[in-house]
Amino acid sequence: MGSISLTVLLILAPLANVATGGLPLDPPKHGAVYVVAHRGVHDAIPENTLPAYQRAIDLGVDFVEIDVRTTKDGKFVSIHNDKVDAYAGGMKGRVRDMTLEDVRALDVGSRVGPQWKGTKIPTFEEILDLCKGKVGIYLDLKDAPIEKLVPLIKERGMERNIIWYIGGPQVQKLRKECPECVEMPDPGLETALPALLDSVKPRVVASSWDNLSKTFVDKCHAAKAIVIVDDKGPDTWKPMLEWGVDGIQTDQPADLIKLLDERAKPPSK
Repeated sequence: MGSISLTVLLILAPLANVATGGLPLDPPKHGAVYVVAHRGVHDAIPENTLPAYQRAIDLGVDFVEIDVRTTKDGKFVSIHNDKVDAYAGGMKGRVRDMTLEDVRALDVGSRVGPQWKGTKIPTFEEILDLCKGKVGIYLDLKDAPIEKLVPLIKERGMERNIIWYIGGPQVQKLRKECPECVEMPDPGLETALPALLDSVKPRVVASSWDNLSKTFVDKCHAAKAIVIVDDKGPDTWKPMLEWGVDGIQTDQPADLIKLLDERAKPPSK
């Protein structure tokens, strides 16, 4: 094995995990690691908005992360916080207490820059239509019923384009509503991982840098599950790649793509 570089090993191992896990996902676009744009690309762009997701598509990420919440009248929108206070100057309130019309009336762009004035909080359907055939979706289920989201996904034939960040107990409900959908529970501390792998048998496991270790990754791979991790800045990428993670969620997707593309180049002779 001496003639095989560490770079090649890092490329091959995750691909093998994807194959043995039987995942219906497309292979990663950059080397062998999925790039997830946290809330889209929101450097000087309003986060969780269509422009942020479009920029991520243009950049060439594998997934955009969205946060799904339900309005008072049962509609679905992407916004991280349960309140709109931090996004629309002077406006306050919980998303669940506002109608879709109320939410759509908010300007969430002006706080970022005058060029984004009038930017709206997008509906779930708008995001699906924007992303279909272009990029996968990392769906963070904040406050929305699985059984109401699945039909919207099935209407568009996107069951295999979305990974669901959900709790372990929600996995069975997702599997009942959508056997083709891809679950991604997060055990939190590594001490809870064996029970999750044994009882839920997920094909994708989510984690964060604070809870990650090489043994965490190894246990998931031994159970034929891939691992997608929420980073804690670029300094965490090198150890994560050395440990063999299969995907990284980041606020700096352009820099991560650059690194992965460099690592994927054939070793110079």
